[in-house]
Amino acid sequence: MKWSEKTWQAIEDKYMSILQMDFIKELSAGTLPLENFKFYMAQDSLYLEHFGRTLSLIAAKIPDLQDVLSFMRFAENAIVVENALHEFYFKDFGVTDKGVLQPACHHYIHFLRSTAALECVEVAVAAVLPCFWIYREVGNFIFKYQNNINNPYQKWIDTYGGEEFSAAVDHAIAICDKIAEKATDDTRYKMTEAFIMSTQMEYHFWEAAYELKIWK
Repeated sequence: MKWSEKTWQAIEDKYMSILQMDFIKELSAGTLPLENFKFYMAQDSLYLEHFGRTLSLIAAKIPDLQDVLSFMRFAENAIVVENALHEFYFKDFGVTDKGVLQPACHHYIHFLRSTAALECVEVAVAAVLPCFWIYREVGNFIFKYQNNINNPYQKWIDTYGGEEFSAAVDHAIAICDKIAEKATDDTRYKMTEAFIMSTQMEYHFWEAAYELKIWK
């Protein structure tokens, strides 16, 4: 069994709990309050800026040249392509200020950046994978079960439920599996721990948007 298959089994319950979140259900139905979606988009835009930098840092540490190029493209996509989605919503919904990093976003990006900087590249690659993989799975789930009649969040759904994003996710998973094959048992264990931690943070990111969690 590949590392990715075994690790996904480890977070299956957490992934299912994400699908049951009110944020995901209401986003799918198009009934999520605009205030919550605007909070989410502002935080996600801030997150993607740091995520792109993290991917660039990982690219500098990966030994295989083709994987270096792949992570550079991932970084470009995070900063340029996906930010175009946010700009659309910022204009459409009248968001003029991203604000500051709130607790869930702050915790997540600092975990990723510190992991990329201080841990071995294998663990760093595993830490960023849930942002690809879970978003793809959630996007596909919503795309399949959504109410697509006048859903104000349709563009977000189309982005993460689309074939182009899915292909990038498959590539990121394949890189992780290739790296894991050559890693020691201890490193693979740390990779799985990092993957699980990031999965938990994905849950709390959406939870924070639904509960509008800010610094006290």
